[in-house]
Amino acid sequence: MTAFFVIHSDLPREGPGDDESLNWALSHLTLPRAPRILDAGCGPGADIPGLLAHRPQARILALDTHAPFIDRVRARHADDPRVRAGTDDMARPDGRFDLIWTAGALYFLGVRAGLQGWRDHLTDECAVIYSELCWTGQPRSDAALAHWAQYEAMQDQNGVLADTRAAGFTVLAHRYLPQAAWATYYQPVQARIDRLRGTEPDAELTAALDAEQSEIDLWHAHGNEYGYLQVVAVPE
Repeated sequence: MTAFFVIHSDLPREGPGDDESLNWALSHLTLPRAPRILDAGCGPGADIPGLLAHRPQARILALDTHAPFIDRVRARHADDPRVRAGTDDMARPDGRFDLIWTAGALYFLGVRAGLQGWRDHLTDECAVIYSELCWTGQPRSDAALAHWAQYEAMQDQNGVLADTRAAGFTVLAHRYLPQAAWATYYQPVQARIDRLRGTEPDAELTAALDAEQSEIDLWHAHGNEYGYLQVVAVPE
């Protein structure tokens, strides 16, 4: 197991998000009584319970390339026929869906390319809800610019929404995830870092812990400069 996954193994979620943000996004849609939902890049499945709470008769296909995440989803929902999980390519999901939900994972495909590719996998009355890391419009510090240089495609809000429309979608609603959604992600990560610091980690794990801590510290100091833009969109 890599040092990254030593840190991230068995965490509740793998990116900013919470039930309030999920409920806010879903409040802008009227889904069928029993929708088919794709959770693309599902991680350990943090959002599946919220999706099922919103539509108890939904059928969810959860996809992620990291097999241990899928193992966790399968174990958690082993007795629930509403949930299937696999490591198939989320760019080419099997079937058509009333909702494609993706929390922070669309960047693997690119906003425009990913949305365009999903159009053939959507039903006639459908929607996509995604969150994408972008600049907020506040002045950008050298620290934030240096850290997020690793994400070369990072845009501002206008760029993300323009890509959404260029992919053939109408934006119904959008907002930045609130700070509480970031805290929901980072607090367990911080607890894991603190615990692993006391285990005499090797050089590889120490470097990974330092990198994770640096990201959390950046958020505390400069988190107003960037955020996850949550977008609710439907095909035109």
